[in-house]
Amino acid sequence: MKHRTFIWFILPSLAAMVLFIALPIFSVFTQSLFVKHDKVLIEAEVCGPFGCKTEVSVDVAATAEIQKEKPLGKFNGFNTYTNRNHLAVKEVRSAWSEASSVAQFFGALLNLPFYKALLFTITYTFCVTPFVIVLGLFIAIAVNSLPPLFKGPTIFMSLLPMIVTPLVGALILFWMTDAEGIIGSTLQRIFNDNELSLKASKTLTWIMLMVYGIWASLPFSFIVFYAGLQTVPEDTLEAAMIDGANRWERIRYVVIPYIMPLVVFITLILLMDNFRVFEPIIGFSAQANATSLSWIIYNDLRGGEIQYFGSASATSMLTIIGVGLLLVPVLIRTWRDFNAKSV
Repeated sequence: MKHRTFIWFILPSLAAMVLFIALPIFSVFTQSLFVKHDKVLIEAEVCGPFGCKTEVSVDVAATAEIQKEKPLGKFNGFNTYTNRNHLAVKEVRSAWSEASSVAQFFGALLNLPFYKALLFTITYTFCVTPFVIVLGLFIAIAVNSLPPLFKGPTIFMSLLPMIVTPLVGALILFWMTDAEGIIGSTLQRIFNDNELSLKASKTLTWIMLMVYGIWASLPFSFIVFYAGLQTVPEDTLEAAMIDGANRWERIRYVVIPYIMPLVVFITLILLMDNFRVFEPIIGFSAQANATSLSWIIYNDLRGGEIQYFGSASATSMLTIIGVGLLLVPVLIRTWRDFNAKSV
């Protein structure tokens, strides 16, 4: 393909990426460097029957004028990134110098909101992602071996979690784990403890959030693997059977190597999606026991008198950087495999 033809071929995609990805990210980064203007205060002496006193009030007109002149806000540079609500550079240094052990340092670190949310985000991502990949593959293999009569209904039932709105699915599981729900009441009867509550325990809350994450993401993994299994060469599988390979050996040495590009693809998608976990926390009302980076962004913007756009933008940029760091090892391995095949 000629260079000019290739450029015209990819130009619409490049334009869409610049318009819908690059420019919004640049806009968010720019906003993260600014904070809201300080309100202009005025002092007035108010006199009454019992004497005079000084009252402080906000000069609305002057404040509005400043906001009109500088709509982005007051330039704050990278101070938003380093303050206590984000990377907390000063607090981390103080905790490191005062801690007598590594455990004490990490304990102090997890009292900071950003690192507390980061811990749950990373734990959720690295617990949910491998489970979804492994279970999705084995469910796809199991469904692929069913008689044709049962494949259609089974595939439909397996895709139901994908059809249900994520927030609705989280609410349903939240109600089921309530003391009056089927899961919560069953556990109370099993352990003979009427005070047992999944919502009151941080550990159980994390487990339920991850169970929901696996349930919600599993259909995507399953359907991609199922589609990939349809392309595995039958003659290769038959040759393996003739050579005496059992079912597990055929899966391990024929099927998995053949669909490995799909494993990489699903891993990339799941890492990006799980690192932005948000709906389960809202559905479970679990912010007392579990917060994520996306929840911090929501908390900064969720209405009220003050919305911290600069803080939300800084957390958004840190989330993007976190996703990029997660994807780097997978992309490097993919690049090495590509170069090895080319050689």
